[in-house]
Amino acid sequence: MKTVLRLLAIGALGACASAAPAPAPASRSVASLSPTIRIDGSAGVMPLAAALAREFRTMEPAVTIALGAGMSTKARVDALTQGTIDIALASHGIARADLMAKGVAIHEVARVAVVFGVHAGVPVTNLSRQQVCAIYSGAITNWNRLGGTDIPIAARTRPAAEVDADVVLGGVECLRRSLDSSVVQMIDKPEAMAAALASTAGAIGMTSMPFVQGSNGRIRALALDGVSPGAETVRTGSYALNRASYMLTGVHPSPAVARFLAFVRSPAGARVIVANGGVPVE
Repeated sequence: MKTVLRLLAIGALGACASAAPAPAPASRSVASLSPTIRIDGSAGVMPLAAALAREFRTMEPAVTIALGAGMSTKARVDALTQGTIDIALASHGIARADLMAKGVAIHEVARVAVVFGVHAGVPVTNLSRQQVCAIYSGAITNWNRLGGTDIPIAARTRPAAEVDADVVLGGVECLRRSLDSSVVQMIDKPEAMAAALASTAGAIGMTSMPFVQGSNGRIRALALDGVSPGAETVRTGSYALNRASYMLTGVHPSPAVARFLAFVRSPAGARVIVANGGVPVE
């Protein structure tokens, strides 16, 4: 299986000078001086993985990290077990027993809020579950019906089998029977959803906090029934729409992969996860 990977480019860190890295121990082999970590899998987890990779590279600049363009569930597991990639990204509802039987180690690294995101120009900050269902059924078509200004609502959804939609349909039960495909546009990919929310006036759609955080203010996350999707509400479960973010590896990962996983679970890694809208899992 051919996996197309793109090298993660790490830019300069600004004008601040930093100390040169310490020389490598003499006993380290030449091959270990420039290892590559190949990461692919869930497109929904990719923004968080990319942010962690960028920070890790500032600490270990000799390591090359190659990020893929996203893979299906079966393809990512096959690629991992065949050695085509080193870390497979996954989220929500993984089959633990099946993965462990294939020699896959499961590392849950974060919990992430799944949210109803809106275009920055939408002047509404909170919706009830009933209001969400009224939007997606076509009963409410303008934000002025919800306390906002006169802006037509542009409702967007993900396919029901995809993670964000699965989480939302599980937590907003009325949406299962109220979604009207004639007034709601289906968007297949999470990055395409984020692009639509950022660029479409009046848009609303299901996305996750890393995409909101990475939108430079062009997407806002709505509170649901008065509960905002923050770190504490996700941690306590008071904000119910959330999913896990996993990194899957072999049982005996390479030294570089092991160091990357240790970084992800370190205080420095936790800061990156929080900055990108996630809640670290210890």
